[in-house]
Amino acid sequence: MKIRLLGPTDAKKYWDLRLEALKQNPEAFLTSYEDALKRENPVEQTARNFSQPGNYTFGAFDNEELIGVVTLLQEQAEKIKHRANIYAMYVTPAKRSLGVGEALLSEALKIARTIDEIEKVNLSVIASNEKAKMLYTKLGFKRYGYEEKALKINGGYLDDEHMVLHI
Repeated sequence: MKIRLLGPTDAKKYWDLRLEALKQNPEAFLTSYEDALKRENPVEQTARNFSQPGNYTFGAFDNEELIGVVTLLQEQAEKIKHRANIYAMYVTPAKRSLGVGEALLSEALKIARTIDEIEKVNLSVIASNEKAKMLYTKLGFKRYGYEEKALKINGGYLDDEHMVLHI
């Protein structure tokens, strides 16, 4: 397995994995699969996002196959540039429990620690996702908030836990 920063040429592979993620784990993302399909030129938009300042999306590859992703996004507004967020963490089901998620998140945090402005990294996780919360806690994240009914999917509600890592 190899972890590397994704660039514009990886946009198609990323978008395909993103659609898989939205289908496989709809509870883990704010975007629905249906909303994602409605986006115009999603591969081009993704390629542009990969070139934006403060946007670091990492991919885990098994040979040439993209098997996992995570995005570290630094806030750009002057008063909150000291914050970054973890978004869109996903590992394809067949490759889970092999350390892919930990390797991805570790790489994102390594980059965060090299950026002088970043003092803390935030993330949100579905409260019932115990495996993800164990990983985040292992890497030093601590819970700082709880949001009831954060997501509504098919008439049911899911709660979010908000976590932070001070760098």
